[in-house]
Amino acid sequence: MTDEMNTTPTGEAGLELFQNTMEEFLAAADVRVVYGEPIQHEDTLIIPTAEVLCGMGFGVGSGSGTSAEQNPEKPSQGSGIGGGGGGRVLSRPVAVVVASPEGVRVEPVVDITKIALAGLTALGFMVGMMFRMSSGRRALPEIEE
Repeated sequence: MTDEMNTTPTGEAGLELFQNTMEEFLAAADVRVVYGEPIQHEDTLIIPTAEVLCGMGFGVGSGSGTSAEQNPEKPSQGSGIGGGGGGRVLSRPVAVVVASPEGVRVEPVVDITKIALAGLTALGFMVGMMFRMSSGRRALPEIEE
């Protein structure tokens, strides 16, 4: 690969890219993301809340090569190191905090999709077990000596 084709940031440029990425990632997991902007409606204050999940990973590789001592007929060859990383931030609404003159209450957000998937999974397990139970009760053949 030629130097013109190599677009991997190195040195201070790579460090700056890493720092900027980490700052953006950590900003996405801030407490202000969990508790949204309060909404005032007459005497009632409404505060949306969310669940925020963060995950990230990084990895690096190393180099390898041959020396002239290993194979005197060929010049020594080698390869460099590499690295990479990634991450993801997921958020979903979980509740709304309602503060009014009557008091404070938390209204959960019901996720119909999760409930439906849990129900379908349970139904699939039940049907599978019923099928196994009905077909598994066969008599074993007698063994004659």
